[in-house]
Amino acid sequence: MTQDIKNATGGYDAGSIQVLEGLEAVRKRPGMYIGDTGARGLHHLIYEVVDNAVDEAIGGHCDRIEVTIHGDESISIRDNGRGIPTDPHPYNGRPTSEVVLTILHAGGKFGNGAYKVSGGLHGVGVSVVNALSRWLEVTIARDGIQRTQRFERGIPVTELSPGTPADWRGTQIRYLPDDAIFEEVRHSLDVLKSRLRELAFLNPGLCIAVDDERSGERKEYHFDGGIRAFVEYLDRGKTALFAPPVILSGERDGIAIDMGFQYNDSYLERVFSFANLIHTIEGGTHVSGLRTAMTRAVNEAARTHKILRDKDENLTGDDLKEGLTCVLSVKLGNPQFEGQTKTKLGNSEVRGAVDSFVYEGLLSWFEDAPDLLRPIVEKALRARQAREAAKKARELVRKGSMTGMNLPGKLADCSSRTPENTELYIVEGDSAGGSAKQGRDRSFQAILPLRGKILNVEKARLDKMLSNNEIRTIIQALGCGIGNEFDAKKLRYHKIIIMTDADVDGAHISTLLLTFFYRHMPELINQGYLYLAQPPLYRVQKGKQVQYCYSDKELRQYVDEAPESSKIGVQRYKGLGEMNPSQLWETTMDPANRVLRRIDLNDDLLADEYFDILMGDKVEPRRDFITSYAHEVKNLDI
Repeated sequence: MTQDIKNATGGYDAGSIQVLEGLEAVRKRPGMYIGDTGARGLHHLIYEVVDNAVDEAIGGHCDRIEVTIHGDESISIRDNGRGIPTDPHPYNGRPTSEVVLTILHAGGKFGNGAYKVSGGLHGVGVSVVNALSRWLEVTIARDGIQRTQRFERGIPVTELSPGTPADWRGTQIRYLPDDAIFEEVRHSLDVLKSRLRELAFLNPGLCIAVDDERSGERKEYHFDGGIRAFVEYLDRGKTALFAPPVILSGERDGIAIDMGFQYNDSYLERVFSFANLIHTIEGGTHVSGLRTAMTRAVNEAARTHKILRDKDENLTGDDLKEGLTCVLSVKLGNPQFEGQTKTKLGNSEVRGAVDSFVYEGLLSWFEDAPDLLRPIVEKALRARQAREAAKKARELVRKGSMTGMNLPGKLADCSSRTPENTELYIVEGDSAGGSAKQGRDRSFQAILPLRGKILNVEKARLDKMLSNNEIRTIIQALGCGIGNEFDAKKLRYHKIIIMTDADVDGAHISTLLLTFFYRHMPELINQGYLYLAQPPLYRVQKGKQVQYCYSDKELRQYVDEAPESSKIGVQRYKGLGEMNPSQLWETTMDPANRVLRRIDLNDDLLADEYFDILMGDKVEPRRDFITSYAHEVKNLDI
């Protein structure tokens, strides 16, 4: 049922709220509405409520948002906006706040009323948060009156309370996610801080505070510098080729465009794009327009200023990627999102608007500051030379990986040729590789042993990376290519499992492999193909009974529960090679018993930050990180 309610005044009242459909299916199929019932979906609930508050800020009605993680894992979000309307709604005569909280897609973002541009247009509304919570309480302060209502699993259990005087204005929503829906109700402060910091960067002047009552930690984000401050933050661990960042802000064809960029001495490109404050991980038309504009503007200005000579070839978009850190934010009415995760902007009109705006803006910048142009062009020319040097290595990789006829000799392949049913174990060392080959099920499990630690790709150019034997072996074994030639349809295994020793060296090798996959094959992570094996730490024997323990806590619990008269033998596994093939199969490779951790990208910006800190050149950020998180270390190998 659709009921179109227009608000001639453009104010924010019951008439601003448009009703689209009911809530019946949300609890039965939560994944359809929030993506999944794991950590990603759990945090998505917070973003839905925060997005509503940010919409108030975009409209100029709110300048502060406070988020609290309470000790019982309930969440409260409070803003100082106008407050959700509470007067009777023409749809059913119930309070408008109740309609917003109990009917799917009921809100002020669908017509042309309360919100011209909304950060939450991709969302499903606070009604889904209500439906997936054990309980939710809303408190609204509007026109000097405060009113409250409580819901349980989406159903009102109280009426909207009578009004009492209030000395504040806005909306507060507190809810407890339903543990019957979510795999685990445990919020990550790090994930939450990353998203809230991101929103504060993108909304200059907005203050967003987060308070974790579990640990006592409190953070407050407020950046008057906006996009400039965002780029400087992203590049804080790098050596910039010029400062400050180039910033372009304005409007073209009714689309607000903010763009900032800087080049640094690294070999990686980092472009973070947003549409109506939604992080468009897969890019889209706004990013296409940006790339075209930058390539055109740099080439034209470089020739005007004689940095590129007449005989020189034009720089390509690929030449200009190396060392680029860029943030692009667009705001528009009626965005269309596409792609694997619905985070790819599809509006065709945005491409031309961004292209022309950025092209003209960059030409003006380069005219006023020609010294800015030279380090960009010189960096691009060095990148081109490196890619030319990498052509031979890439050709060798392509020939081996695309045909499947020239697989690396150390790969013990499986007999099945159906990718959906096959697994590749990337194993540390020949010893563990030998045990894995003997213990595996040859019909669907392939084994690829690695010799030593692979190259740290965070600090290596493409040509050096492709000349590394271990990395080339991985690319050949997977069969899907790399970079611009990557094709997920040619992937030979739909489970790629990193299996390393449970010690410091094993953790380092895992991190090196994760860095490679994140930087050069992120699609494998996005599509859920990458896993970490979880081998046991201990083999415990009581008489003839054998138990495997995967953590120190599990070991202590098992020993504590044993009768005092029992003789207990404990073997600590330092490496996979210490297990015989049958033990390795039983504990780590048998689908019926094993524990696998799927690598999931809950927050692209946070992941980029962690890889930069842990694997980059700068020592200080890494030292600070270790100091901050040392108390959380488990199973320390000393």
